[in-house]
Amino acid sequence: MLRVLDMPYNELRKDYLLNRWVVIATERSRRPTDFAKPKAEITQTAACPMCVGNEHLTPPAVMLYLKENDGINVAQDPLTGERPKNWLIRVIPNLYPAYSPPKQPEDSEQIFKTEFLADAIGGHEVIVESPNHDEDPADAELPQLELVIHAYIDRLKALSAKPYVKYVSIFRNFGKEAGTSLSHAHSQVIATPIVPTTVQEELDASKSYYREYRKCVFCDIVKQEAKGPRLIYENAEFVVFAPYASINPMEFWIVPKKHSATMIDLTGAEVEALAETLKLSFKALKDLVNDPPYNYGFHLALNQEAKDYYHWHLEVYPKLSIWAGFELNTGTYINTVTPETAAESLRNAVKL
Repeated sequence: MLRVLDMPYNELRKDYLLNRWVVIATERSRRPTDFAKPKAEITQTAACPMCVGNEHLTPPAVMLYLKENDGINVAQDPLTGERPKNWLIRVIPNLYPAYSPPKQPEDSEQIFKTEFLADAIGGHEVIVESPNHDEDPADAELPQLELVIHAYIDRLKALSAKPYVKYVSIFRNFGKEAGTSLSHAHSQVIATPIVPTTVQEELDASKSYYREYRKCVFCDIVKQEAKGPRLIYENAEFVVFAPYASINPMEFWIVPKKHSATMIDLTGAEVEALAETLKLSFKALKDLVNDPPYNYGFHLALNQEAKDYYHWHLEVYPKLSIWAGFELNTGTYINTVTPETAAESLRNAVKL
């Protein structure tokens, strides 16, 4: 008689809110350090257009944080003449925008031509995070990171006020494999005339949960994860954890403890806490997996109706694996690092 060996089952997990499934491949589970590999450098033959002294290589900045007289002033580049070089943050239009402002005011009132066709009206900007070429979140000084967060908030306020904008996506691509072509520290902001599918699904699920339980689902998730095995770090204002159904190895989320649908109203203390959280989290990731490529993106809601049931947060996706035929064909993902293992490793790598 053949003897059947007791083999552990892989786990099939569902996202907190999305109708999305992931296989946590415990049978072929890998340690986070297995993913450490030499960093793929971006070959840049020309002068970096984001470095100090090369301001003329970009469109005029729509917003500048200038260091002046022991303080910081907010300004814009002049349309003609020499551009300031004493900047700490520089926000410029993307040379190759995915979304562009309407050419005529009336265009913003007639975005959709048919049910299936729309003009890509919105905006696309690049936030140059520092005068220093390599000052990414893992290595940046906290005051500079605070300025980056303030820049996110300022551009979110400005773009969300446009009548044709329904959503503002703030995101960061780091590393060649994550889709960046310039290595200078920068983020991007894209304003769209629609709410993206993933965020809309989160909004719908959060609204349903609120209708049934009269409370925010993300607030409940924070309470649960803050006392569980997937917790990575927390301070007075934020919780960092590996989500239960992570689709990426070493994925983690940063979620505020205070309920809010958007980051627009962050206080000074909360900005400082978020800067600290970003630095500690990304430094841990860098030390653990040799500065891997990653993408991150803020999820938020601009609709006032969502203020009771939606909760903004930041999702971080290290690019440590490649989605292949099964994932692309089914929308179901395979993760070879359990969220619990990822959290334990990152938790141990956090240096306070």
